[in-house]
Amino acid sequence: MRRPIRIAVTGAAGAISNNLLFKIASGEMMGTDQPVIMQLIEVPGRMEALRGIAMELEDCAFPLLHTITLHDNVEEGFENIHYALLIGAYPRGPGMERRDLLEMNAEIFARQGKALNDFANRDVKILVVGNPANTNALIASRNAPKLSPSQFTALTRLDHNRAKGILANHTGANPKNISRIVVWGNHSTTQYPDLHHATILDEPAMQQISEEWYRSVYIPKVQQRGGEIIAARGQSSAASAAQAIVDHMHDWVLGTSPGEIVSMGIFSDGSYGIQKGIVYSFPVRCDYGRYQIVKGLEINEWGLQQMRLTEQELLDEKSAVNHLLPTATAASHEDLSICLRSGVTLYADGTGPQASSKYLTTNRVL
Repeated sequence: MRRPIRIAVTGAAGAISNNLLFKIASGEMMGTDQPVIMQLIEVPGRMEALRGIAMELEDCAFPLLHTITLHDNVEEGFENIHYALLIGAYPRGPGMERRDLLEMNAEIFARQGKALNDFANRDVKILVVGNPANTNALIASRNAPKLSPSQFTALTRLDHNRAKGILANHTGANPKNISRIVVWGNHSTTQYPDLHHATILDEPAMQQISEEWYRSVYIPKVQQRGGEIIAARGQSSAASAAQAIVDHMHDWVLGTSPGEIVSMGIFSDGSYGIQKGIVYSFPVRCDYGRYQIVKGLEINEWGLQQMRLTEQELLDEKSAVNHLLPTATAASHEDLSICLRSGVTLYADGTGPQASSKYLTTNRVL
């Protein structure tokens, strides 16, 4: 057995976690040879419910589940963790403006960012799930000056998976035969699901569907899928969100399939003209525990307009919480990329060997 890794989960007694924790314990997320220590975090009033979930996890007798610890604060729960899944967030209530939701969650994610900065492992990988996920990731990262912005990501894999599933259903293809879908932008109704680079059975997807269906039916359906599920069953899409978390972390840690593209909410390095300093969903591939933006995809004029619309929403969200973002970390979020000897830009921020080293070095070792 390998050495156990520590995974913290906030909102651990919620609906998403109730689906997610059993997947993690079974090895679906980190691999079937990787023991895990779960550090589960909830608000004080939910600790008894969390204790019940912990008992169920124990009753499953998962071989890979090394230890479970329960915590009512993030400072204790983030101690020495290697991975953080930030699911808990303040939900949007009736009559609440998006700005109000942003401000209320800013306090939660600012505290979590500071706790990650002070207590987590230096190489911690962080996935923000609680909405608005992109801007919550920005807030957490800006409050963690000792951590790299590249360690913070937001969940747009749910939108990516939805885009694949809906396309599979429409065309009759198996989802495993659909590749290279891209979701650009915000985890919101402004996101842009892009099929211009996608393939179905290795043939261009756009040649197998009509442009009219793509623009007027498919894109709005992907954008509004979360609301449609709530309207149908009275609850949010917890199970599919849990699966998306598993997929996101699995690919980030263990690597994407050869030739595949996945969508991750990450800090913009200026690629495709997207302004730096916001968390935006890009096409990426992963290897060695790092993600790399896929460059050089051709975007038509209409697609660029869709990308700019969702970019503007993220800039507006950033403006709404800008007074809560520490100015000391602003500069570090504007310079985020290094270049490998192959000429391919790897998303990082200066980690790896110094160029002035007199010994043999390679920028592939990060």
